[in-house]
Order: sequence, then structure tokens, then C-alpha cells
Amino acid sequence: MRFLIPSSQIKIILVALLISLAGASFVYNQILVNRIMEQERKNVELWARAFQHNFSRVQQEISQNLTMAAREIQKYEEVPDSLSRLILEAESAAITNDFVQKEIILAQDLFNIPVILADESGFAIGNRFIEGDNYNLDALMKQFAELHDPIIIEFGHDDDIRHTFVYYGESPTIRYLRFFPYVQVGILALLLGVGYTTYRSITRSEQSNLWVGMAREAAHQLGTPLSSIYGWLQLLQDKSGDDQDVISITYEIENDVQRLRTIAERFNKIGSQPELKLMNIELIVDEVITYMERRLPQLGKQIEVRKSVFVTSKAEVNPDLFKWAIENLIKNAMDAIQKNKERSFVSIEIRQEADFIIIDVEDSGSGIEKKYLKEVFKPGFSTRKRGWGLGLSLTRRIIEDYHKGKIYVHSSEVDKGTVMRIELPV
Repeated sequence: MRFLIPSSQIKIILVALLISLAGASFVYNQILVNRIMEQERKNVELWARAFQHNFSRVQQEISQNLTMAAREIQKYEEVPDSLSRLILEAESAAITNDFVQKEIILAQDLFNIPVILADESGFAIGNRFIEGDNYNLDALMKQFAELHDPIIIEFGHDDDIRHTFVYYGESPTIRYLRFFPYVQVGILALLLGVGYTTYRSITRSEQSNLWVGMAREAAHQLGTPLSSIYGWLQLLQDKSGDDQDVISITYEIENDVQRLRTIAERFNKIGSQPELKLMNIELIVDEVITYMERRLPQLGKQIEVRKSVFVTSKAEVNPDLFKWAIENLIKNAMDAIQKNKERSFVSIEIRQEADFIIIDVEDSGSGIEKKYLKEVFKPGFSTRKRGWGLGLSLTRRIIEDYHKGKIYVHSSEVDKGTVMRIELPV
């Protein structure tokens, strides 16, 4: 028994690779997001401390005292050095406050993180970087609270302390990073899909070219001995005279040689565009059944061959190639039936559905395991010890490439039988 490696295994490997890459991407992305979130919290805390610094009562009182001192000094012509230093310190403090206000609190490009300020009662008293016009601050605060613990700012001192809560969300960078793995996985899936499709296309093309070359070479090699056999037959017939036994034998040999010539012509047509003719499918099937029934004694099997026809429409086919396709299906069906099996049969049913002629070839043979249903048409696949595994591959090429039809395993059950279906356009 000989099998090709199922393509499903290749798919499993590719899917496993995709899952591994996706998992690694998600893990790395989550690590990166967590680190950025830690940095963003530090940034928001810095912003909150700057806000607390600039708007605390202590800073306001210092500013007022320094302003009053400066006004008092201006009343005197002689100014002590100590008071001059106070003025300088006041000016320095004002510059610091102004720097914090402009460069940290009100900066538009430093911390692009949505922030909501709320008092102790939960009422929103301010916000920054909230996108959109129609938004609900209360709902956003709840959403932000689920993402991060709020940062608490204290104002006042001693017994007069008030708290302000800073709720913050995620920056656009975090949102983009959360979405990025899905884009990355999509691109990876697309690339793997394209790679797999390309691989299958190249493999199928190489296999097709290989079998076409072998078929034509076989036809070429058969040509010379067949011509020689015809010559020897003619010589034998000329010398036999009226000997009826010799004449009968040469007649049968001539039929077999003609059969070999037909086979050679079939092989020679593989790879070229065959001529299609409008023909009655039933007549072609009848001819194949008659030939295959003569082979049954050689197979040592008792097989009932059934035929059911429910259509009179004709289809465009190449007689030689289409006979070959039907012959391969019937031959495979007969080979799948074990010797001495009771109620063995091969059934051929022809009917029309819509714009297609349906041909079902059913057998009571050993059936096909589910894992091999998609492999049976691949070159080299065979469940028998002998045989090259080319029959169904060539049959698919004949039906799909040359007749623009479709062939597939309609149903199969182990130890019960298989139904092969051909859909041929009318």
C-alpha cells in the first residue's frame, strides 16, 4: 500500500505556524503595551503633580505675599539687599509657575492621554484630549476607572484638605497597538495562504507536466512495436490461407492490437487540446460497459453491472478521452470489490440536473477512508500494491481540463462502497 503525504498535514503545519506566530505576536504586543501603560501612568502622575503644584493654596499664598512685598518695597527709595533678594525669588517663582503651566499642564504634544478631573462628589470639573463632540463624561469616567485606578490630588493643608481625582484612559498609541496584532495575523494568514496556493499550483503544474511527458513518451514507444505487429499479422493472414482457426486467432489479435493503438492515441492526446463532438453519453457508457464486462472473468469476480439512464440530452465530449475516463472509474470500482463478495455490483446512473449531466459510478467495494478523500485524485496515490496511481489523476484532467466538468467523491463508506460523481455541462 502506497500513499502520498496528505495535503491536510501541510495545512496543519501552516495553521500551527500561523498560531505560533500569532501567539508570539500577541505576547510581545502585550508586554509592549504594559510597558507603555506604565510609562503613561507616570506621565499622568507628573501632569497631576504639576497641576497640584500650580493650583495649590500654598503657591497662591506665596505669590500673594511676594507681590505685596514687592509693592511695599516700591514705596521706599532705599531698598535693603534682603528685600531685593525676595523680589528676585518672587520673580523666579513666577517664571517656574509659568513654565510648569505652559510646558507641562497646557502642553498639547507632551501627554496625548485623555484625562478627566473630578471633585470628591464625582462631578467632572475639567477634561483634556477627549475626542468627539457628543460624549458623556460620567460614562467615560466609569470606563477610565475600569482601565486604571484614578490618581488623587490633594489641595489645602491641615484640616482644610480637598481631593481631586484624575481619571485617564488610553492614548492613541495604546489603541493602535491593541489592534495591530490582528492586522499582523491577517497579513501573515494572507501571506501563508498565498504561499500555500502558489506551492499547490507549482506542485500540480510540475506533476501535470511530468505525467503528460510520461504519457506522450509511452504513446511514442508503443507506436513502433504496434506497426510491426500489424505487419506480422498481415503476413500471418496471407500464409494461413483458408485455415479458420488461424483466421479466428489473427482476428482476435488484431482486435487487441487495435485496442492498444486506441490506448496509445489516448496517451498522445494528453497535454493537447482535444476535439469535442456533440454525442450521446449513453452510447459511450454502453461501449465501455461492454468492454469491461468481458474483463470480469479475468478478474475472477462475480460482479453485477447495472445501468440506469434518465436523460436523452447530448454533451460535447471527445469520445476516446471520455471513454477512458469512464473506463477508469468502472475499473477502479471493480478493483475495489473483493473476490467472492456476495451481492457485488457496479452501478452507472446517468441523469440531468439543471445544465449538467450527472454520471454516478457506484460500487459495493471497500470504500475510502475519510482522511484520503481529498488525496484520491493526486498523481501517485494508490491503495493497491500494484499500479502507479495515475488513473483518477488522468480522469480528473480529462473531465475538468478538457471537458470543463467536475469530478469528485460524492460519498464513500468503508466496507460498504463509494459513489464517484461526474458533472458534465450540457
